[in-house]
Amino acid sequence: MNFKRLQYFLKIVDIGSMTQAADVLHVAQPALSQQLATLEAETGQKLLVRTTRGVTPTEAGKVLYRHAQAIMRQCDQARVDMRAAGEGLSGAVSVGLAPGTAAAHLALPLLREMRARHPGIVPYLNETYGTTLSELVMNGRMDLAVLYGGTMEVHGLTFLPLLREPLYLVGPAGMTQRPDPVPLRDVGSLELYLPRPYNVVRKLVDGACAGIDLAPRVAAEIESADTLKAVIAAGLGATILPESMAREVTASAPSWRARIVEPAIEAPLALCQSDHLPLSEPAQAVRALLLELVHDWPRHLLAGGTTATRP
Repeated sequence: MNFKRLQYFLKIVDIGSMTQAADVLHVAQPALSQQLATLEAETGQKLLVRTTRGVTPTEAGKVLYRHAQAIMRQCDQARVDMRAAGEGLSGAVSVGLAPGTAAAHLALPLLREMRARHPGIVPYLNETYGTTLSELVMNGRMDLAVLYGGTMEVHGLTFLPLLREPLYLVGPAGMTQRPDPVPLRDVGSLELYLPRPYNVVRKLVDGACAGIDLAPRVAAEIESADTLKAVIAAGLGATILPESMAREVTASAPSWRARIVEPAIEAPLALCQSDHLPLSEPAQAVRALLLELVHDWPRHLLAGGTTATRP
């Protein structure tokens, strides 16, 4: 399969127009159409559908698009690695850090260590929610991610357990403070502001409540960590958060927190990477730094002496 044709295909899908893609690529449109036809013949699949609004990928085209992105990214990294051979590590490395988790506390220490040890590496830190981060890693658009999850096998991904964070009930100062620790059943009478059901923390809460035949009273579903802080500061209601985020909220607004027990609920934090796309040398170095930093945390799950190796 010709790399140039893959590049053309990616550009056509990104732009959504053969005419505009031809202009950007400085290729005559008939020549670009011929390249696409050759690629479809090589793959034995129809890759694009032409509509009045432009072109869209077929299901086969979507699959090729994901693989082509990963292939081009690996080619780019191979060139960087070859140029850097015999010199200090250099190149771009993308790391996802799920917000509202202990992962958020890795950003500054990681940047400091990278500047000190690998100044040639240019990091891209992405703080968004875990589902999106894992999809980016799976599609080869991100090297690594630290996020909640990893308790179930996911095709295309591997997870290295890092930490288990207990969940806390967090309430505003104007709400009667619950005992610490607080039994989960005592939470049933409160109006809660929680993330959507696909969120890992929400799944843990819903699962624990179902285990004791309790239906949580959800006043609103909120994904934004800043909005949850504002809810607590305004005294609108309570929420359930991992310990790191709970401490952050109670430090920034008049509020209280209580660890949930009976049953205790713990959110698993894990390092996520592709199970089939190899890490570049710079990405391997960043992975080693991440594990070194986590090894300094209390209650980490890493085995001693294994922090600098790939699984």
